[in-house]
Amino acid sequence: MNGTNLFKIALRALANNKLRAFLTMLGIIIGVASVITMLAIGQGSKKSIQKQISEMGSNMIMIHPGADMRGGVRQDPSAMQTLKLTDYESLRDETNYIAAISPNVSSSGQLIAGNNNYPSSVSGVGLDYLEIRQLNIESGEMFTETDIQTSAKVCVIGKTIVDNLFPNEDPIGRIIRFNQVPFRVVGVLKSKGYNSMGMDQDDVVLAPYTTVMKRLLAQTYLEGIFASALTEDMTDNATEEITEILRRNHKLKESDDDDFTIRTQQELSSMLNTTTDLMTTLLACIAGISLVVGGIGIMNIMYVSVTERTREIGLRMSVGARGIDILSQFLIEAILISITGGIIGVIIGCGASFIVKNVAHWPIYIQTWSVFLSFAVCTITGVFFGWYPAKKAADLDPIEAIQYE
Repeated sequence: MNGTNLFKIALRALANNKLRAFLTMLGIIIGVASVITMLAIGQGSKKSIQKQISEMGSNMIMIHPGADMRGGVRQDPSAMQTLKLTDYESLRDETNYIAAISPNVSSSGQLIAGNNNYPSSVSGVGLDYLEIRQLNIESGEMFTETDIQTSAKVCVIGKTIVDNLFPNEDPIGRIIRFNQVPFRVVGVLKSKGYNSMGMDQDDVVLAPYTTVMKRLLAQTYLEGIFASALTEDMTDNATEEITEILRRNHKLKESDDDDFTIRTQQELSSMLNTTTDLMTTLLACIAGISLVVGGIGIMNIMYVSVTERTREIGLRMSVGARGIDILSQFLIEAILISITGGIIGVIIGCGASFIVKNVAHWPIYIQTWSVFLSFAVCTITGVFFGWYPAKKAADLDPIEAIQYE
């Protein structure tokens, strides 16, 4: 018997039991569709996080006062006052791997404009802050170096602040009161929406750092310094350079620990990617259980098929069919069930992914390898679980089989 005849016989056997064949495929269909959908959700989340980190500035470096917390021990308050304006000035003037740098201080409170008020915070930053955080001015302008030098009471606000304090109004030139201090709005930032951690990036008020330090906080130390490396590849070089300058400024000995902490977007990206990869793997494994269940279903149905067709097998053997022919016939049936179920599962999985994207508005990214992997696994499943029943059929004694009732 040639391969074409075996294929036709397998097709005819499946066509004679359409409902049973479909129910057998169901486990494979659900398994493949689940794997593709879960991987699409996981990879979509990963791509979304990478995109948002890139929008925040993939080469951004964050410097904070105080060493890393060890053993959950809270730092002494004085340890959180280690960054000074002189540190910012040294980094600004001496570094070779930094493209932009800005000090950072902030104060929380209530924003008031006319009859409207909104709880938020005012961040004191430098001119490079927009470049570091990849923010753009939509209307008006950024405050100037003169505003910083004179501690001017001016600010740039985000869309959320505009919507809550100046609905249907042009905020440029208007006054916002913050903790009894009036600020004149000179610019509005272009909307960026929410980030991957659910934080509203438009809930922002930017003012000259000197204004916030002198008029709001009355402090001389910085709460942080933001910087961006010349390129993403130079981030490590920039970090080493920053560490060297700050340790020198703070007169730390070689045996002393850093009294500051440096974090980069690469660290955040790596941590979040590890988490999403773990969740994607977990979801795929859970979905993959359906493939195993589907494979067991194939084995069960093939056993039933062998039992039902024992007399047919005996007749085929009696007229010259070899064991390998019988094995191939039943194995082809199992593989056909798996492949057909896999194709339907791929279609349903891709469709379900787009439904999730459009209905739940979750980020979805279907990778080609996930489709091929699911399809390959379901084919292997058909071969693995179909082989044993097929082998049992091939090993039947022709005389006993032909007498089977």
